[in-house]
Amino acid sequence: MHSTVNISANTQYFLELEEKYGAHNYHPLPVVLERGEGVFVFDVDGKRYYDFLSGYSAVNQGHCHPRIIATLVEQAQKLTLTSRAFHSNLLGEYERYITAYFGYDKVLPMNTGVEAVETAIKLARHWGYRVKGIAEDRAKIIVCSNNFHGRTTGVISFSNDPVATTDFGPFIAGYEKIAFNDLAALEKALQDKNVCGFLFEPIQGEAGVVVPDEGYYKGVRTLCSEYNVLMIADEIQTGLARTGHMLACDAEQVRPDILVLGKALSGGILPVSAVLSDDALMMTIKPGEHGSTYGGNPLACAVAMTALQVLKDENMAAQADAMGELLRSELRKLNSPFIETVRGKGLLNAIVIKHPNPDAAWELCLALKENGLLAKPTHGDKIRFAPPLVINKEQVLECVRIIEKSLSRLA
Repeated sequence: MHSTVNISANTQYFLELEEKYGAHNYHPLPVVLERGEGVFVFDVDGKRYYDFLSGYSAVNQGHCHPRIIATLVEQAQKLTLTSRAFHSNLLGEYERYITAYFGYDKVLPMNTGVEAVETAIKLARHWGYRVKGIAEDRAKIIVCSNNFHGRTTGVISFSNDPVATTDFGPFIAGYEKIAFNDLAALEKALQDKNVCGFLFEPIQGEAGVVVPDEGYYKGVRTLCSEYNVLMIADEIQTGLARTGHMLACDAEQVRPDILVLGKALSGGILPVSAVLSDDALMMTIKPGEHGSTYGGNPLACAVAMTALQVLKDENMAAQADAMGELLRSELRKLNSPFIETVRGKGLLNAIVIKHPNPDAAWELCLALKENGLLAKPTHGDKIRFAPPLVINKEQVLECVRIIEKSLSRLA
């Protein structure tokens, strides 16, 4: 079993440019994209593909959503950046909009997802010292094994992925890892009075779309409240309608103390992230204690408001719920000996490949590419299936046929 990859001279030209001049810190599929529209992307040879990764859930609203692009163009011609040394006419509007949208008192705007995670960590520690009364430099944050919260030196300090950590130390102290989806382990960890926060992904994306048991979010909320610890939900990938609710935590009507958002907050147009919490937490941060040159820039504020409005106006959470159910049920009907597991919530899904060849998932992704669907393996044997939320029933069924056809390559 080995997939033949057809690479045109045109594509090869761009691949060689990256190989020669770019750092080799990614291992992408050999496809070079130049255009996107809705659920589709097109390569430099004009071939069309279904995008089943959505920029790791950054393009929930679909590629180049016309309303978001119109906002981008309009604002880009007026004012793009002031820095926070000055006020802009859009920052307050955006802050009012997003805090009302998610029901929090305050927002701290950032750019990338990992910047928002780092912000949440700083905020939790600050609160731990200034409100909870933890002794200086003793604050601890509980995290989950197999987490993925980004790649800064701070965040990889609590990763247990050797690829992320080998030869990047020394690491930052102040974290304790427990098993995901284990409330007993969480309660045990919370006995430590120095714990200020519990940081977790409601569904572990990079680990292969690991969905916890029903009741986990409610259990986390109850325990964090009981032990006076901040519940910090990293909804960068699971939020913004991806899992069939506006936030994954909404499935159990649970409200985190700190909500971390990114990715689809801009509809995949530019890096925009946000940390939301209430006054009792957010007002512990004083001027000069945290910031970002680009955080809260006028262009980001304008784009984020439209991106969020599109999610509601087009009912994308319900769409993700319905299309996700359809996708999982149709994949299970394939009864493929090479699919060990189909799992997910909404349109955040994964299959686990069962095959003697350890590279089978990669080979399958190459076959999918040849057949017009782009997906990428994670952790060897898992493939995420997460198309833009605008995908319709006919398209889902066509994609399942593509997957079925591609699976035959593994025989």
